[in-house]
Amino acid sequence: MPNADHNWQHDILRALRGPAVPADTPGPAAPAPSPRPAPAAAPAATERPRPAVPEQPRTPAPAASTRPARTTAPDSLPALDTAMAAVARRPTRGEPAVVRGARALRRIVSGSASREVAVLTRTAEVLQRPVTTGRQIAVTSIRGGAGKTTVTALLGTTYAHYRQDPVLLVEADPALGSLPLRLGAASLRWTTADLADIVAPQMSLLDITGYLVQLPDNAWLLPGSQGRIGAMVDTATYERVMVALRRYFGVTVVDCETLPAEVARAALSAAQARVLAAPATLDGVAGTYAVLEWLRSLPPHVIEGTVVALSVMSPRPGIDVEAAAERLATTGARVHVLPHDRHLAAGGRLRTDLLSRPARLAAARLAAEVFELSRKRR
Repeated sequence: MPNADHNWQHDILRALRGPAVPADTPGPAAPAPSPRPAPAAAPAATERPRPAVPEQPRTPAPAASTRPARTTAPDSLPALDTAMAAVARRPTRGEPAVVRGARALRRIVSGSASREVAVLTRTAEVLQRPVTTGRQIAVTSIRGGAGKTTVTALLGTTYAHYRQDPVLLVEADPALGSLPLRLGAASLRWTTADLADIVAPQMSLLDITGYLVQLPDNAWLLPGSQGRIGAMVDTATYERVMVALRRYFGVTVVDCETLPAEVARAALSAAQARVLAAPATLDGVAGTYAVLEWLRSLPPHVIEGTVVALSVMSPRPGIDVEAAAERLATTGARVHVLPHDRHLAAGGRLRTDLLSRPARLAAARLAAEVFELSRKRR
């Protein structure tokens, strides 16, 4: 779309990729229909209503990827090996029973329950606001173990719970990413790289969802791999997929590679809002602050559309979390603290019913602010 926001995204892409990119390089665009024979039929999917977002005008397709095209349909593989699944323990609740009881008693005595309901009501109103075009939200971090995939799963499940239009979660970290495991996917078949060779403008939402993993609450997952180390997704493949899928889903949350990977940079530049996951540790906060300072050198829209999700990894963090959040906020980015939660810290499938109340409230507030920032960008 030839508008101001489109132009600044191109400027960021050029800044991130370096001077070798010509100034008139076109941005991500919808792919042209593939001339090769259609792949094997996609698995059947439950029909979902199309989101109330208009189709985007088609523009010239970017240069084709050098990755060889798949000629046969992939086999469906389990997301987690049966023997590996056997080592998992029963999932724990986010808070011990004693803490939950004491919290409930305080809410009754202090009358905070009504205030909590009012906050949730306002948050729900923000999350349910309509969009005219699909919003894309990129989640990344500066290193592994920062809570990036957990934040992606929290955002995606929150949007799917509150919104009526379809929500898509994309794994753009194919090197054994854990997003399918976090979302409880039973099996994996088609991947991000596969869909780049399949998606075409004339396809309907029902056609598209046949290649995706269905999740609860009208959410869908596009995995980056089948749980094995394989070819990495290049920037051209990522751009083709994301531009083509934008018109089908009201909100798309992308689990990116860690910075400074090329696909992660492209995802940050093209998204309407960015989330930088950071652990509440001294080195995590220091590294995140350095990245935010770099983002400040880009056009102001970038830092203004960035939110830091500061995750407390242990019951007794080694830093003053509130002071760290204030320091990060001096860069102009929004900062949200995700409190320690035993269920999140244990890994494995994310079950929102097992989250502690503080973690649920913090996740909802984070999702609402990120979504509101994305609505301000075209």
